[in-house]
Amino acid sequence: MKKIALIVAGGSGTRMKSLVPKQFLLLRGVPVLMRTLEVFHRFDAEMPLRVVLPAGMFGNWNDLCRKHRFEIPHELGAGGETRFHSVQNNLYGIADDCLVAIHDGVRPLVSEDTIGRCFDTAAKLGNAIPCISIPESMRVLTGDGNMPVDRSRYRLIQTPQVFLGGQLKEAYRQPYQNGFTDDASVVESLRIRVNLVEGNPENVKITWRKDLKLAAILLKDVLKPG
Repeated sequence: MKKIALIVAGGSGTRMKSLVPKQFLLLRGVPVLMRTLEVFHRFDAEMPLRVVLPAGMFGNWNDLCRKHRFEIPHELGAGGETRFHSVQNNLYGIADDCLVAIHDGVRPLVSEDTIGRCFDTAAKLGNAIPCISIPESMRVLTGDGNMPVDRSRYRLIQTPQVFLGGQLKEAYRQPYQNGFTDDASVVESLRIRVNLVEGNPENVKITWRKDLKLAAILLKDVLKPG
């Protein structure tokens, strides 16, 4: 079954308090977004990669590719007002029977095993999203205070989220809703069941400066020879 990956990287450096968009910040000397593309290329060098960026950042990205001699094949797609619109704008040319992985460009430490589990399960069941359990105690806010909850009933959701092309395109024909926090929530709004698979704890989303520092430490182990 044909595969394609949409790497969505529309963020800015606001929460990082950086003038450089977070996907372009250096992670052990290489822009975060390039680190992300490297993982998908290692997983399947033949899989098409579509990088979704704000159109105004295309020039910056091309400059970075030249500077870092980045030669992994990919195409660029223009993002939209929200993440929902960025994905919606980039489902063109995707066949109904294709498997589409949508991944945050600032998750450079997703494992090849996680990617493989998502594709394998989606091929069997129509979709798959990776998750990890929550090791800390949790509480929920109530009207007059807070109370503990059973953490075993909750999961942290990651990407890539993988769907059959036809399923995904149908879901993204809907108007945007504030409750669409990820691709799974868009698909699930059509009353389609989403399937959870095991993610990897290192698959952090780089949002804050501390996340970049953590990713640098974790990547050091990934890059160790042998």
